[in-house]
Amino acid sequence: MGGYEAVIGLEIHAELKTRSKMFCSCDASFGGEPNTKTCPVCLGLPGVLPVLNRRAVELAVRLALALNCRIAERCIFHRKNYFYPDMPKNYQISQYDLPLGVGGYLDLETEEGAFRVGITRVHMEEDTGKTVHASESGRIHGSEYSLEDFNRAGVPLLEIVTEPDIRTPEQARLFMQELKSIMEHLEVSDCKMEEGSLRCDANVSLRPRGSSELGVKTEIKNMNSFRALYRALDYEIARQREVLETGGEIVQETRHWDADANVTTPLRTKEYAYDYRYFPEPDLVPLELDRSFIEEVRSSLPELPAERRRRFREEYGLPAHDAVLLTSSKAMGDYFEAAVAAGAPPKAVSNWMMGEISAFLNARGLEVNDLKVTPQRLAELVALVEKGTVSVTMAKAVLEEMLESGRPPLEVVEERGMAQISDRGELERLVEEVLEENPKVVEDYRKGKGKALGFLVGQVMRRTGGRANPQLVNEILAARLNEGG
Repeated sequence: MGGYEAVIGLEIHAELKTRSKMFCSCDASFGGEPNTKTCPVCLGLPGVLPVLNRRAVELAVRLALALNCRIAERCIFHRKNYFYPDMPKNYQISQYDLPLGVGGYLDLETEEGAFRVGITRVHMEEDTGKTVHASESGRIHGSEYSLEDFNRAGVPLLEIVTEPDIRTPEQARLFMQELKSIMEHLEVSDCKMEEGSLRCDANVSLRPRGSSELGVKTEIKNMNSFRALYRALDYEIARQREVLETGGEIVQETRHWDADANVTTPLRTKEYAYDYRYFPEPDLVPLELDRSFIEEVRSSLPELPAERRRRFREEYGLPAHDAVLLTSSKAMGDYFEAAVAAGAPPKAVSNWMMGEISAFLNARGLEVNDLKVTPQRLAELVALVEKGTVSVTMAKAVLEEMLESGRPPLEVVEERGMAQISDRGELERLVEEVLEENPKVVEDYRKGKGKALGFLVGQVMRRTGGRANPQLVNEILAARLNEGG
């Protein structure tokens, strides 16, 4: 980046995994017919009173503790006043100067070494509704009209704000991936970015390398995937660097990430920044958390991703790379451990999951929980390979069918006649036929051309439709070719 370094801070919003909304009993689940999950409380009608969701508080404390935050024993809610169509009350109930958790951190490991990202605050608030713009892009620009769906209004929301400790788009992506995995392991959020339950904004500025002063920042919005976060930051850093290197000045503004054009575009400049006129929410008493409650939540925290990675290396003997990928989500780690518990060797399970299964999931845009192949079925397939019933090549074909249908592996093998041929007598007969038909290749091998052996093995495999035991074929061929050779 030449003489400049990036300074990046993230603001993450995560919807909490509760049955009801933050201040009322309305259904907090995703989707549904527009405006069917609402009531006078979440619509802000006159005369209503909010009631705090205890489960939301518990989940918020879980995450704040997992991020090494200090938990405030007394915090309050404020009204954040602004006028926008997706906010039916014309204010949002949120925590302001007394948040739930402060002063935390998250340590991350990379190939370049470890780095720490400070957590400024973790606070609770309610989500807004959703504005649907009638335009091709889904944005207000060019739309003929807009509609409001208040089903999401009032859903429990956590905001996690980091210190400006991130220096590269890759570090930002790693932080978000680790945070998502932590929240999944804690079961505080389903983290479905495609449904908006996990969202991220970024503040980014450049400064001369070695300087401690912060540059003029821009805020980037509309990043709904790890890839979008990386690409948006990469573009914005390059844009700011070009402005500075050509003698220009960065304007403090909010920018929109356009994933189709791969650019950030201006939304509003700082002169349009809102004055939210915060004041304490008069209808909610201060939230006071007993130390015993906090410690009870702390004692219930499950194994977190970093601890699970360490255990996977030590208990299962997996390489660090495998352990990282298998703990990238709670579901992935659970699937791996269930397959191992069913009797499959850990490294074999890891290879299948990181190879063919991950490729299938990525190509279809699915999660591991969407698989038709259960961990037990995968263990059965691994066992067939270990016993020599099918070759690895055949097992890949079997798995393709299993991924589509969910059928047991042995059933697929028997139906398609894919069982590996390991009968020594039959293979010796086939080897003799191949040697007799390829005398020139045999002569080449005996003259020291090692590739000739591979050709002969291939001929045997072709005659058996790939079902011959390749190790046994190699063994028989080598013995025959070296007789008197």
